Parts: sequence; structure tokens; C-alpha cells
Amino acid sequence: MSREVKKIPELFGSCVFNERTMRKYVKEKYFQEWKKCLSDGKPLTLEVADGIAEGMKQWALENGATHFTHWFQPLTGITAEKHDSFISPAGGGAITMEFSGKELVRGEPDASSFPSGGLRATFEARGYSAWDPTAFAFIKDGTLCIPTVFCSYSGEALDKKTPLLRSCDAVSRQALRILRLFGDTETQKVIAQVGPEQEYFLIDKELFLEREDLRLCGRTLFGSKPPKGQELEDHYFGTIRPRVAEYMQDLDEELWKLGVLSKTRHNEVAPAQHEMAPVYSDANTANDQNQISMEIMQKVADRHGLVCLLHEKPFAGVNGSGKHNNWSLGTDTGKNLFSPGKTPSQNAQFLLFLAAFVRGVDKYQELLRCSVAFAGNDHRLGAQEAPPAIISVFLGEELEGIVDSIVNDTGYTEKSKSTLRIGVDVLPPIPRDTTDRNRTSPVAFTGNKFEFRMPGSSQSIAGPVTVLNTIMAEELSQFYAVLKEAPDFNKALHDLVRNAFIEHGRIIFNGNGYEEAWVEEAARRGLANLRSTADALPTYVLPKNVELMMKHGVYTKEEMFSRHEIHMEKYRKVIHIEAATMVDMVQHEILNAASEYESKLCETMLRKHEAAPELPCHVEKSLANSIGILNDKLLEQTVTLKTALATAPVGASGEEEMRYYHDVVAADMDAVRDTVDRLETLTAGKYWPYPTFYDLLFSV
Repeated sequence: MSREVKKIPELFGSCVFNERTMRKYVKEKYFQEWKKCLSDGKPLTLEVADGIAEGMKQWALENGATHFTHWFQPLTGITAEKHDSFISPAGGGAITMEFSGKELVRGEPDASSFPSGGLRATFEARGYSAWDPTAFAFIKDGTLCIPTVFCSYSGEALDKKTPLLRSCDAVSRQALRILRLFGDTETQKVIAQVGPEQEYFLIDKELFLEREDLRLCGRTLFGSKPPKGQELEDHYFGTIRPRVAEYMQDLDEELWKLGVLSKTRHNEVAPAQHEMAPVYSDANTANDQNQISMEIMQKVADRHGLVCLLHEKPFAGVNGSGKHNNWSLGTDTGKNLFSPGKTPSQNAQFLLFLAAFVRGVDKYQELLRCSVAFAGNDHRLGAQEAPPAIISVFLGEELEGIVDSIVNDTGYTEKSKSTLRIGVDVLPPIPRDTTDRNRTSPVAFTGNKFEFRMPGSSQSIAGPVTVLNTIMAEELSQFYAVLKEAPDFNKALHDLVRNAFIEHGRIIFNGNGYEEAWVEEAARRGLANLRSTADALPTYVLPKNVELMMKHGVYTKEEMFSRHEIHMEKYRKVIHIEAATMVDMVQHEILNAASEYESKLCETMLRKHEAAPELPCHVEKSLANSIGILNDKLLEQTVTLKTALATAPVGASGEEEMRYYHDVVAADMDAVRDTVDRLETLTAGKYWPYPTFYDLLFSV
């Protein structure tokens, strides 16, 4: 263990072209120009780019890299890369290793097969990748990876990174204006900060390969619950099994090499479920590193004869996997804008940012819900293991008490202390909330940040963070417009904060989000309850949402509608693939397996009768009869499902097709699954064609 500890400082960031490494390999004048580019937002000259590229190439070659790639994040949800070698002919059969500033700054990958939502014609193959100088290059599998944005010929964003960067700039601009009103002249930048907690399952690779549904869909389409699941809560934070511990150690080392601050690892609630949580960082870095982490998690698993499942619900009836995003705003001077202060002025500022957030979440609750709407997450949200699909904000008892005092213009009695009159001009110190955080809340305040608990484990965090940043930018801009010309700043601030909580306090809920009573209460409050992706996505392009994104330069109107189309199309494709896989598994394996066991039972009955007619055959007869009935039913249901797939509306609107797959195809899939799962419980294990949940969850 001591050997590993000694290695960590040297290991960390060893595969990253970070500032420390740049100082070693890049001339000082080019390094300083790069720093100035980051602080001033100005583009690099080709001379500076060449200087950085030369240092980057030298470092990469010394560390075994043979190729370079522009590493980008298309709208597929995963990363993409096209590798080019450093090799260049030098004449006489010799070669030289070359890499220029031009190659660093810009690339032209084929974009014809990436989803674009109509932003570009399919026959137009060209797309452009441009270096993101705010993100560090890194070496992965012998290739220098250069983080880039990805756009079309006409400049439309074709990726997830570009809107994220735009939203980070938007919230920084608006937050800075507010800080200036409070006399802060030191802060030059406000940074959106995120810490994504990554949940996942580990299962045996050999068993994984035996299941067509896991291989094609990332989740089991069939399977009955094992006798023991998570009921005893004995897996959560329990002793980590040796095989898993080895995987986690290997994973940490690989992530540390890539500069990922993997901090926490533990068993999650469900059998075979685990979590990796990094240290909090800026949104752009957190997004890049989470994409890297998901890839590395799967690669490392393969080394250990394991498979890492990132699907939100790989096993029905078993706890699903989320990705809790801990989001906040901080300054380049080290202040957290969601931390209560010690002075009236600091607390006034804190309450303004809090009020802006609450107001924004309420106004744009549908958009926030859309940011986590996709087929995989539908199986998890609202399943007594994750937040409900209803957006609400948890503040905790103490903070909610302060908010109530502001709304009612009454005194607030702090726990164990005297009653204090709340006014923005005379505010007491606001303690961090000491009450237990609410795990049923989609958006929970946890002392100095908000934990957005709705994102799914497989998704990019870029979408949800982009929405959080933008709605915050909007509300801060609205607040600034009121405060900048106010004759009495303190009074205007008090009224602004108070009115925000009065008008939008409906979104605040500290109770149990799993109770049916909350569904009824939310309806009375007028909160949206968008249970499924098919319910949520039509609201994505509501005029207020499109106007929001356009106003702050995060999306153009065309980019907004393109993503709407892509999200709907992906939903339809996922459901179609799952349904087709289900049909294939039933027709090729399950019907035959059940029939074979039924035949064996009948054969046993016949032999018993021939040997001794008086021998009872109640068990065999009952099982054979039940299996026969279910098998006939399954055949009929499978035909219905095939017909539903064959008759899916073609050429209809995206929303109509999405609705059909939700209402018809997914419903038919549920019926097929129910029958298959019942068949599994009746069929002898040696006849069942696939590893069971018991095998998958308890084999590692």
C-alpha cells in the first residue's frame, strides 16, 4: 500500500499536457500568450499555436504517442475521435514527426454520420473541430487527444461542448454584473462548478456475452428478481469484494494519470452496483473528465474480465443508476456564491443568488426536466430510488424558515438562538443547513451547492449543466435590470428577493417526493408532472425556452429545434432496437427453451404412466399446463409486438412517432416481458437460455 501512495503525486496528471507540463515544454512567451488568451478571451495567433503545438508534440512523443486526434463530443452522447499519425515523409525513405499549430487549432472530421437534426444535409460530409484552449490535451491509448468543439460549415454547434461553453460565459457575465452592484471589483470571472457522482454496475464478462439484450441494449429486457436483492441494505457501503477492489484500484490509477480527481469509491445500494465520485471542478473540465471517466471505466472493466454497465436501469426491480450533479457558482477569487456569509451584505448577496435560482427553476422547470429526458432514464425516475419526474427544490428546515420569514415579513428564530428580524439591510449570519438532506428531491440545496439528482448515469452532464447555467444567467439579468437603477438599493433588493420567493415558492418542497400525496400536492401547486420522455420533449421548444437560449447566445433557434428532433429520434431508435431485440430473443431462444422443458415434463409423465399408472404426476402436469398456456400467450404477444414495429408511422411528425413508440410499442414490450419473466420462474434452470439476475448480480 505504501508503494502505491508514493506513486500518486508522480502519477497524477502524468498523461495530461497541463500547465506544469506546458511550462516545461513550451517557450515562456508562448505560454504567457496562452494564459492571456484564457483571461482575455482573445484567439491565439498562428505563431503562438505553432509554439504550443511543437511543445505538445515533443511531450507526446516522449510519452509514447504515435497519433493525434481532435477529441470532440457529438450529439450521440459519447465522444468521437479520428486519429492521424505524426509521421510525415522526409525524402529518401525517411520520415519526420510533425505536428503544426494549424493541426492543433483546427480539424475537418467527416460529419456525415453524426446526428445534426437537420442543421446540415447528409450528403455534406464536412464538419469542423476547433481546439478548446481552456481544456488540457491528454494521451490515451498512445494517442494525443486534443479537446475540441465541433461545428458545421456555417458555424452551427454540432456538439455538446459548444453550448456548455456558451452557457458558462453567459452565467459569468450576468453574475459579474450583480457582484459589481455589491461592490465586488476584484472578481473577473464567475465559474460554474460541477461534481458528478457516477453510479455503475459491474458484472462478469462471460455472463454478459451470453445475453443478447445486454450486448445490444445495455440493459436486460427480461429477468425475474432474485430471492435476495437490496432488501437488507447490506451492500451499501459494505466491504468491497476483492475482484471489485482490484478494479477500483486500477480505475483510480488510470483516472489519476489523466488528471481526473477520482476521490470517493464505494458500493451502492443494489448488488453489483458501485459509485465513483470526483472532486468538484469547473463545468467544462468536469464535463470532459466525466466523458473520459465513463470510457475508462469500461476499458478497465474489460481488463478484469468484467463489464461496466452505465445504463440507468440494467435490471428491472433493482435500484437504478443516476449521476448526481453537484452544481454551484464560484468566483476566480475563491468565493462560493451559494455559501451563506457572515455579514449582512454577504447574506444579502447569497439570498439574491438563492432567489434567482429558485425563480429560474420554477419558470423553466419543463426545460430542466427535458435536460434529463431519454429512454434509459424513463425506467429510473419516479421508481422509489430516484427523484420523481416533478421538479422541486429542497432547501432544508433552517433555510426554508428564513425564506418563510422573508415572505411573511416576520421574525426568524434561529435554532437555540433568539428571534431575529429578517431584512435585507440587517441580516443575521445564516448557518449552513444542519438538517438531513432530502434524497427524494430532484434539486437539493446541500449547504453551498445544489445537487441535481435527476441526470441518468449514462448521459453527458453537458446538457443539464447548460440548462442550469442559462436559467441562472437569465434570472440574474432580470435582477440586474431592476437593481441597477434603483434609488434605494437595499429596499429594491429586499422587495426583489421577497417577491421571487412569494411568486415562485411553489417549487420549494422539503417533504417526501416518493409519496403519492406529493403528486396531488404538486398538481394543486401547478407544477409540471412530465412522467416520461414522450411527455417531456414536446415542451423543449416552448417559445419561452427557445427565447431563453437565444437571448443568452447558448443556442440559435435552429440549434434548439435540431436538438429537439435529435432527442425524439434517439428515443424512437432506442425503443425500436430494444423491441426488435426482444422479438429476436423470444423467437430464437425463449419459446424453444420453454417448449423443450414442457416436452420434457410431458415425457416424464408418459414414462411414469408406463412404469406405474398410479404414480402421481400433479407437479409435471401443472407445470406443463402453465408453461404451455404462457408460451401460447407469449407467441401471440410477440406477434403483436412485431406488428407494432412493422406498422410504426413513417413520415409522421417526430412527436407523433415518439408518442407511438411510447404508447404502443413500449406497452407491448411490457406485456411480453411480464410473460417471459413468469416463464422464467417456471422453467428449470438448465433449460433457460440466459444467465439469470441471480447469476449476473452475485457472480463478481
